[in-house]
Amino acid sequence: MRYYNTHAQKNVLTPCLAAFITLLVMGSCSSDDSYTPPAPVMQVKLANNATLGDYLVDKDGRTLYFFANDSATINTCVSAGCKALWPTFFAGITAQNIGKELDINDFDTIGTGASMQLAYKGRPLYYYAPVTNGTNTPEAAGQVLGEGVGNNWFVAKPDYTITVTSAQLVGADGNKYDSTLALIVNNSKTRYLTDARGITLYAFTIDKSNTSNCTSAGCLGTWPVYVMDKIVVPSYLNKADFTVITHPSGSKQLTYKGWPLYYYIGDNMTMGLNKGVSVSYPRWPVVVRSRAAAPAP
Repeated sequence: MRYYNTHAQKNVLTPCLAAFITLLVMGSCSSDDSYTPPAPVMQVKLANNATLGDYLVDKDGRTLYFFANDSATINTCVSAGCKALWPTFFAGITAQNIGKELDINDFDTIGTGASMQLAYKGRPLYYYAPVTNGTNTPEAAGQVLGEGVGNNWFVAKPDYTITVTSAQLVGADGNKYDSTLALIVNNSKTRYLTDARGITLYAFTIDKSNTSNCTSAGCLGTWPVYVMDKIVVPSYLNKADFTVITHPSGSKQLTYKGWPLYYYIGDNMTMGLNKGVSVSYPRWPVVVRSRAAAPAP
C-alpha cells in the first residue's frame, strides 16, 4: 500500500498556485496600463465675442438664445413660424459635460419626450435659423445674428445683471395694467427690466436721481434693494444708462437713468410676477427702456 505525504504535497502546490495567480494578475493589469478614458463632450460651454463677451453655445459652438416673451420657464415660441426660426435646444447634461465656468444648478429641463428643452436661469434656450434662399438655415458656429431680433431675442449670457422680459402686468389685485400703470381690460404686454433670473425690478416714484428714499425698515422689508455692483445688459439697453450707487443701508444698488432699482416682496422672487404695479401710493412702476430720467435731488 502506498502512502502519500499530504503535508509535503501542499507545500509543493501552494507556490505553484501563487505564481500562477501572480502572473494572471500582472497580465490583466498590464493590459490596462495604457488606457485613458475619453474626455466627455461639453454639451454646453462658453464662447466669447468681442462685443458681447462670454455667451452660451452648444457642443459645436452654435449660439444659444433667450426669448423675452418667456416670462416663466415655459416655451412661448409655439407658432409654426416661430419654431422654424427659433428651434429649441436640448442636451442631456451633467456637472461633467458642461463648461467648468457653468453651474449645473442653473439648468433645468422642461417638456417631455421630443419636446424636451434645456433652460438656463429660468429661460428656455433656442437656436437661430434665419431664412436663406427660402429655407430656415441654422446659424454657423460663432455667429450671433439673432442678438436683439425684435427686441425680444438675446444671446444667452452667464453674467447678465439685467435682462428684459415682455409680459402682461398683473397686480396683486388681479387687475391688468399697462406700462403707465393704467388699468386695462385687454392683454397688452410690457417690455421691462428684470434681474438675471427674470425677477421683476421696480422704481420708486418719490426717489431722486441716484438717491434712494426707501430707507425705513418697513419700506425695505416690502421693497428690497436690488443689490448689484456690476452692469451687464443685452444690446436692447444702453449700458451707459446704468449706475452703481451706495444705498443708505450700505448695499451697492443698481440704478437705471438715475432710478434706484428694487424688488417687490409680493413677487416672492418668482420669475414672471409683477404684482407691485397695483400698489396705490406711492406708485412703484416696472422699469421700461423709455422711462424718463429721475429728477435731480
